[in-house]
Amino acid sequence: MNTCQVNPITLEVVCESLRAIVKEMRASIIRASFSSAIYELDDFSCALFNPQADMVAQSDDHPGHVMPMPWSVKCAMEDFQGDIFPGDVLLLNDAYRGGTHLNDVTLLYPIFNDGELFIFPAVRAHWADVGGMTPGSYSGLATSIYQEGVRIPPIKLYERGKVNEGVMRLLLSNMRLPDERYGDLNASLGACRVAEQRIEKILGKYGRTLVLDCICENLDRSERRIRARIQDLPDGEYCYEDYLEYYDGDVLDPVLMRLRLKVSGDQLTADFDGSSPQVPGVVNSSLAVAGAGVFVAVKSTLDPQGPVNSGAFRAIALNAPEASIVDVRNDAPAGAHGEVRKRAVSVMLGALAQVIPEAVSGDLSGTSFPNSIGGYSKSRDRSYVYIEVPAGGNGGFLEADGSSAFVNVDFGSIRSIHNVESLESDMPLQVRSCVLREDSGGEGERRGGLGMRRELRLCEGEALYSVLGDRAVIPPFGMHGGGPAKQLSVSWERDQTVKLFGTPGKVTGHPIQKGDVVIMESAGGGGYGDPLNRDPEDVRNDMLSGYITQHRAEAGYGVLFTGEWEVDDARTSALRLDMLGRRLRLTVKADETYPYIGNRGKRRAVRLSEGTLTRLGARVGDLIELIGNHPAPLRCWIEFGGEIEQDICPIDEFGRSVLGVEPAETVWVRSLPGPSAAGGMAV
Repeated sequence: MNTCQVNPITLEVVCESLRAIVKEMRASIIRASFSSAIYELDDFSCALFNPQADMVAQSDDHPGHVMPMPWSVKCAMEDFQGDIFPGDVLLLNDAYRGGTHLNDVTLLYPIFNDGELFIFPAVRAHWADVGGMTPGSYSGLATSIYQEGVRIPPIKLYERGKVNEGVMRLLLSNMRLPDERYGDLNASLGACRVAEQRIEKILGKYGRTLVLDCICENLDRSERRIRARIQDLPDGEYCYEDYLEYYDGDVLDPVLMRLRLKVSGDQLTADFDGSSPQVPGVVNSSLAVAGAGVFVAVKSTLDPQGPVNSGAFRAIALNAPEASIVDVRNDAPAGAHGEVRKRAVSVMLGALAQVIPEAVSGDLSGTSFPNSIGGYSKSRDRSYVYIEVPAGGNGGFLEADGSSAFVNVDFGSIRSIHNVESLESDMPLQVRSCVLREDSGGEGERRGGLGMRRELRLCEGEALYSVLGDRAVIPPFGMHGGGPAKQLSVSWERDQTVKLFGTPGKVTGHPIQKGDVVIMESAGGGGYGDPLNRDPEDVRNDMLSGYITQHRAEAGYGVLFTGEWEVDDARTSALRLDMLGRRLRLTVKADETYPYIGNRGKRRAVRLSEGTLTRLGARVGDLIELIGNHPAPLRCWIEFGGEIEQDICPIDEFGRSVLGVEPAETVWVRSLPGPSAAGGMAV
C-alpha cells in the first residue's frame, strides 16, 4: 500500500471527475455506435487505467468486464513495453489473455503527459459479429476457438496517429457486416478522444502529481474498505461445487466447477483446484472471467455501495489448474464466458452461504442465455445479425422474493429486453409475444423470480439460429431448503408444431425459414427457505397473478383453496403436515471411493440401494439434491449400489463439507426432474 497524503475534498473532486469522464465516454458510445448490441443492449464498458494496468475509474458498466479488462491491459503492456507512443491505438479480444469472448473487442488509447505515458482510456464493446462458423459468432456446439471468430492479440491499429490499413482490412474482411463493425470501432475511438480532452483539462487544473496522488489514495482506500469487510468474516475454508452443461456430440457430459474459499484475516483466496480440465466445448473461459464472478459475488454481498477499481481486487487471490474450464488454454473454445462467470457466482454463493447465511440469495438464473439470428433481408437489401439475452429470475432472499425477468447482478446495466420498435424496424423479425414464464421461479418461503417467455417470428427469407446457454438441464438451486428454479428452454415452431432441440440450451446454426417462430424461455431464480413455510396468502396472490399454477400451489407449497379461491386453512395445514412427513431423509456414511463419473466431464455420483430408489421414486441416472446443515444443496446423479443399505447415503469429505454434515447425521433428498439430451448421459 502507498502512503499518499491528499486533501479529502480535492480527492473526491478529482476522483469523481475521472468517473465523470467515463460516464461521458459511455454517452458518446451510445450516441455513435452502429450495433444494437451496444446502443440497445448496453453490452459495453468504459474505464481508465494507469500504466501499471490498474483500473482507476469505472462507471455503470458491465461487471463481467471489470476484472478481465485490467488483465487485458496488463497483457498489452507486456507485449508493447517501451514501444507505446503518442497516437498509438491498441486493439485486442484474445480470450486467453484476459478476454471474455471474441465478440468483446477492447480498444486502448494511450495518453501522454510531458512525454510520459499517463493514463489509458479503454473501451470493451460487444461487436455483434466477429466471424466464425455462425452469424453473431455464438456457437453453442463449437469445439475450437477457431470456430468462434477472429482472435486478435494485442496489436497496434494506429501507429503514431496513422491507421494501419492492412490490419484494418484484414479484420473487417473476416467479419460479417464490416460497415457496422467499422462504425462501432469509430464510436469507441471517438469516446477515447473525448476522454483525452477531459483529462487534459483536469491536468491543466490540478497538475500531474496531484492527480496521480489522488488515484493512488483512491485505490488504497478502496482496498482498505473491502479488507475491513472481509476481516469481519470468520476465518476458515468453505467448499462448494456446481456444473456446466457440456455436450460431447449429442451426449450430455457435465463438467465440474469446484471451489475452496479460504478466509484468512482480511484476505480471500478462491481456489478452483479440482475443477474439470478444459473440454472441446463452450464451457471454458479464462481465470480473469472466473475471477470476475468471484469479485461480483464478494462485492455485491459484502460491499455493494463501495467503489469498483483495482484497489478492491487486491484482497482477492485466485488459483486454478491450467488448461481447466476456469483457466482455458489454446485451442479450446472460450465463448461461454458468461456461463463460466455466472457459475463462479453460483459456487461463491454456495460457499458464502456457509459464512454469512442470512446475506445471500437463492441461485440466480445462472446463464447469460445469448440468442442469435443471422441472415439476409431482401426488403432492406442488407445482412443482419440479431442478438438478445432474455433475462431470467433472481434468487429469493431473506427479506423478499426474487426479481423476475431482471438481469442478474453480474450483468450490470445490460438491458434484458431488446426494444421491439428498434428490433422490428431494423430486422425482418416480429416479437410475437413476451410474457413472464409461469411456474419458473424456485419455490420457497421467499419465491425465486420468474424467467420470461419470448417468441420471435422470422418474417422473410431464411436465417440461422444459435444459442449458447446453460442451466437447461441442471437447474438453479435454492437456499435454506428453497426449491430449484425451472431450467431455461429453447424450441422452434413451424406450422403450429413446436420442436425441442436435442442438445438443450446449446444450438449452432439451426436453419429457420419465413414463418418459423423461435421460442426462448429463460430460467428462474432459486427459492429461499422452506416452501411449506410460505404464507398461504402469498401463494394465493402468486396464483391469482399468474406467477404459479394451481398445481404448483398444491404440489410445491401445500396450499389448498375453497371454491371461491380462498385459502382453505384446515386442509392446507393437514396437507403441509403430510408433505413434511413424506420427505425422505438418508443417513450419511463416509465414503471416499466413488465421488465422480463422466467421460471428458466430471459429475458427482451417489450410490443408493434399490429400496431407497423406490421410496424416492427415482431411477439410476436421475439428478437429485441433498440438503444438509448448510444452506446450499449438493447435486448428485444416482448410481445403483447393490451393497448399500437402504436409506444410507455414502458421501466423500468434500461433499460432507458442502453440506456441513458428519457421518451418521441425516440429509434430506429431493429428486430434480428435467429435460434430457438426445444422446443421453455420458458414462
